[in-house]
Order: sequence, then C-alpha cells, then structure tokens
Amino acid sequence: MTQESFQTPSRQDFALLRKLLLKLTATSKILSATLVVLVALTWYDLLNRLLAFGNGIDYAGNHIMGAEATALLQRYNPYFWGALVILCTIIVAWMVYLAARAILTRVRLKRVDEASFAQLTNHLSAPALDVLLWAWQPRDEPLRVGDLQLARQELATGRSYRLQQAAQQLAALENARTRKQTPDAA
Repeated sequence: MTQESFQTPSRQDFALLRKLLLKLTATSKILSATLVVLVALTWYDLLNRLLAFGNGIDYAGNHIMGAEATALLQRYNPYFWGALVILCTIIVAWMVYLAARAILTRVRLKRVDEASFAQLTNHLSAPALDVLLWAWQPRDEPLRVGDLQLARQELATGRSYRLQQAAQQLAALENARTRKQTPDAA
C-alpha cells in the first residue's frame, strides 16, 4: 500500500466537526467571555478607586514618626499602592483564568447528543471515523465533546494517515509471524 492509496479525510469532515463543536461549546465560550469582560470592567473600576484612595492618604499629620519618616512614606506611597494593584490584578486574573478553564473543562465532559451523533455517523468519512474511534477512550462511556475536540485536532495533524499506516504494518507483521510459525510443505 503506497502513500497515494491511503484514504484522506475530506473537507466535509473538518467542516462537520468544526460546526458540531461550535454548536456544542458556544454557550460555554460565551459564558467564559462574559465572565472575563465583567470581571475586567469591575476590576478596572475597583483599581481606580483603590489608587484614588492611596493617592488621597496624607501622612503629614503623623508627627509620631518624625518628619523624615513622614516624607519617606509620602514619597513611596504611590509605589506601594501601585504594587498592591499589580499583586491584586495578578490574583484576580488567576482566579478568572481558573474559572474560565473550569467552564471549558466542564463542557469537555458534556455528552454528545443523539442528533449530533447521528450526523457524525452518517456524514464522516471512513478515515475520520477511524480517528474518532481512536480519540474515543474509554469506550465504556458515551462519546463526549472532549473526544470530538481531540478527534478534530488529531484529524488536522494527520492521525488518519498514521492509523492506516499502523494497520498496514500490523497486518504485515502478523502475516510474517504466521509464515514463520507454519512449517514449510517441502
């Protein structure tokens, strides 16, 4: 079997998987984007208030520490509040990242509905079905969105060719083993 005789997935396979994945993950993507935008807008307002509060602090009335310490506090006050804003921004961004990742992970575990499954079985080509079967692990659970995402990714990177090549090599090895095990009729 030469490389030309290998079956390749069609453009319809890629389009069908992309369309189904968009349909199955659209809500979670919109939810994640909305979460990021809302938190960013809220955080922008809060950090402006925090910086305004920090800039409004006057240490001149603090006579206990002395004039030199008060001048030092007044000079480094904006840097302290800026560092606090940066630290809090990193913490908020990390929490938003974790929340968005949790939303997207949850959708990967979502089961593929019957109508989408029927579309897959009726319209995917044989090489694309092979890749989908390869991506669907473990098979004692229903097909999930994460399996479709993996199948689309692997289909784009040439997994169907590698599966066909592996099947060809397996058949050749089994034939060679069978010939070696049977005694010659000479």
